[in-house]
Amino acid sequence: MTSHERMVSAQEVKQVIFTGDIIEDYPEDKRGHSCLMFGHGENNRPIHVVCSPKKDYLAIITAYVPTTQHWKSDFKTRK
Repeated sequence: MTSHERMVSAQEVKQVIFTGDIIEDYPEDKRGHSCLMFGHGENNRPIHVVCSPKKDYLAIITAYVPTTQHWKSDFKTRK
């Protein structure tokens, strides 16, 4: 996969936030409570978004395309 193919657009991040599922919760994260969300982006590709709710906004920590190297085929379960 090229670096261009790994790019996640702002629209894809929004789509995951609004329609995806929380698959991991990190209440003790050093940045504050955060979670890992899973959803689908353009062309139904899997996307992970790590975010942290703050008082006035939702902080997006990272967004990436998960791989089967680290995730089972459902992209919700770690290997």
